[in-house]
Amino acid sequence: MSTDLVIRSDAAGLATLTLNRPDKLNALTPQLFIELRAHIDAIAQDKTIHCVVLTGNGRSFCAGHDLPAIAAGEHGPTPEFEAQTIDALEALPQPTIARIQGHCLTGGLELALGCDLLVAAETALIGDTHGQWGLAPIWGMSVRLPERVGRAKAKELMFTSRRLSGSAAHAIGLVDDCVADEALNTAVASLAAEILRNSAGTNCIDKALIAAGAKRTREEALCFERTMPFGLPDDMLERMSKPKR
Repeated sequence: MSTDLVIRSDAAGLATLTLNRPDKLNALTPQLFIELRAHIDAIAQDKTIHCVVLTGNGRSFCAGHDLPAIAAGEHGPTPEFEAQTIDALEALPQPTIARIQGHCLTGGLELALGCDLLVAAETALIGDTHGQWGLAPIWGMSVRLPERVGRAKAKELMFTSRRLSGSAAHAIGLVDDCVADEALNTAVASLAAEILRNSAGTNCIDKALIAAGAKRTREEALCFERTMPFGLPDDMLERMSKPKR
């Protein structure tokens, strides 16, 4: 069995990052974040990777921050290392997919929210439980959760520490798709395949434009897009010369 806390596997342009503490429901420790950050930084520079799936080994995606690690005072290389790792995940140029099964709680949800698309199994258990443990979010929950579900619904979920099933999370837009547990692998693979069939360059440009637009007024974002700030994809001419189906 691998002793790596995060396993990377590549296949045909797809990188899969698997949190690998199944006996602890993939609870997050500083060392896991160190390994995850190394993979994220490598993928950001890897021109052969055009889509990324983040998942967890075993029955859960991630149960959140490892409470014994908090109690023991364990910490990352810098005070904001964990939060900055999720920022780096969000900033990856490639489209990213969180594959969510079982628990996806608190820090695990903050990690998943760093991905572009979230796909959950029906019986997944998703929620923010900072309030249950007397903790405060510092990895992005107060920003990314309202971006997903709106401020009022985010307050409701944060104030109550309510856990949602995958289907309930889908109903409020917290996840982008929800499928039967036994169909989760197929659904994520199919979504990744759809992404990989498109121009990797276009996908990266689209992602960069959306991120840039979020920092501008609507009028500024429209004008910014028209300047073609990220150029055109390298494969444009090749794709345009192919017969259309």
